[in-house]
Amino acid sequence: MSVQSTLPGYPARLHVDYADRHDRVTTLFRVVLIIPIAIVIGVLTAGVTRTVYEQGGDTVTTSSGGITAGLFMATLLMIVFRQRYPRWWFDFALELNRFSARVFAYLVLLTDEYPSTVDHQRVHLELDYPDAERDLNRWLPLVKWLLAIPHYIVLFFLYIGAFFAVIAAWFAILFTGRYPRGLFDFVVGVGRWSNRVSAYAFVLVTDKYPPFSLNP
Repeated sequence: MSVQSTLPGYPARLHVDYADRHDRVTTLFRVVLIIPIAIVIGVLTAGVTRTVYEQGGDTVTTSSGGITAGLFMATLLMIVFRQRYPRWWFDFALELNRFSARVFAYLVLLTDEYPSTVDHQRVHLELDYPDAERDLNRWLPLVKWLLAIPHYIVLFFLYIGAFFAVIAAWFAILFTGRYPRGLFDFVVGVGRWSNRVSAYAFVLVTDKYPPFSLNP
């Protein structure tokens, strides 16, 4: 039996446990506290730039994509040419996305737990491992990023809304110690929507088009 047939819903699912109380001090300084772990995730996902000095004194700067871009390209090529999605790099992509989700949740105040590189903590992200031959069209990865454009447009406005929601939640936590449930659900929903689009267009675990929904 395949993994997908035993797990309900969309093949990418995000859930964050709601906490009744939040720490006012760590909330106040969250932008500062996030810096070390943000550097870690930045090193993992950003491109690498190097400068080469030539004998004439001129410099040539070259750059290469980061791990995320490389993983996307490798997966795309493997699906197109071999109809394979090796389990070991699916597992790596899953854990990298889980780590990113924990950093996101900490940054937007959904959790007070400092993001772990191992433990799931209060943030639960699941991606279903696909049967590449049966579940994935070998040519669709070439255009998924293009087909997802409507989602990019919607997410642009949702990110703006989430930004102001987090600011409102920041003040609410400082004064009451609580993250208003409506704001919490909205911010989690934006993260859920974003992860579904990423799973479809970049992690390439499903051909099922992401729903236009914040709901689980």
